[in-house]
Amino acid sequence: MNRRQLLASLAAGSLSLQAKKLKKIGCQLYTLRSVIDANPKAIFDQLDGAGYDEVEAVRGNLPKIWDALKASKLKPVSLHIDTRLFTVEQDKLGAALDDAKAKGFKYVVCPYIAPADRGGVDMIKKLADTLNKAGAKCKAAGTQLCYHNHAFEFEPVKGGKGNLLDVLMESTDPALVGLEFDIMWAAVGGTDPIEVLKKYKGRIPLMHVKDLAANITVRYNEKVPKEAFKEAGSGILELPKILRTAEANGTKHFFVEQDQTPGDPMASLKQSIAYLKKLEL
Repeated sequence: MNRRQLLASLAAGSLSLQAKKLKKIGCQLYTLRSVIDANPKAIFDQLDGAGYDEVEAVRGNLPKIWDALKASKLKPVSLHIDTRLFTVEQDKLGAALDDAKAKGFKYVVCPYIAPADRGGVDMIKKLADTLNKAGAKCKAAGTQLCYHNHAFEFEPVKGGKGNLLDVLMESTDPALVGLEFDIMWAAVGGTDPIEVLKKYKGRIPLMHVKDLAANITVRYNEKVPKEAFKEAGSGILELPKILRTAEANGTKHFFVEQDQTPGDPMASLKQSIAYLKKLEL
């Protein structure tokens, strides 16, 4: 080996040692909704065996799976709570937050605005006011509120600048409301996830990691074919760049989610984490 080859080899070794990977990878349990209730212990054992460290749960079935989750090695980090508790039944929110805090969840998430409740700027500003109030309750209860996007929030504002998500972020208090950023739905809405991560640095503590099939046209709704949802690394999203940008801009927890899978959802989750475990950022 000559001097140039030796230096190249040493440099390659140094880069290899410096290669950065995700420290912890979580799973959004919604992906497993069709199978988890029957035998949650077996599900959590498989997630742990596949290499998952954390979970994001859904409050609706939490009583059915909690004992098994508590006994597992997986850390409960985030909890999706019924949207109605944030919007029209805030009198019930306090009890739900106390329960989430007692179970160790650091984040609670407003997960979804039904199509019938959607609208333009006025609707988003009203939602922002609601989230600010709910966020104050969350902070008082020792949890942090995040809002989870889909595709409709990326619809451009008519006669204005930006999109509906921009209105929401500008109308909410950064100390009270964060964003759980779903990168796949952002892409469906015609938006580059990188731009969102940079624009809202420090306001996106949570991310849903998934991939998107090719040839999905831009739309501002969730009417995509089942095949649109892809395992991490098997679609068109630039996941290495997206995840690297996310970490650099303050994202702390990454939850693999796949709304629809071609077969066994656990198989899809295992495929995704196998990719992410090898991925160098």
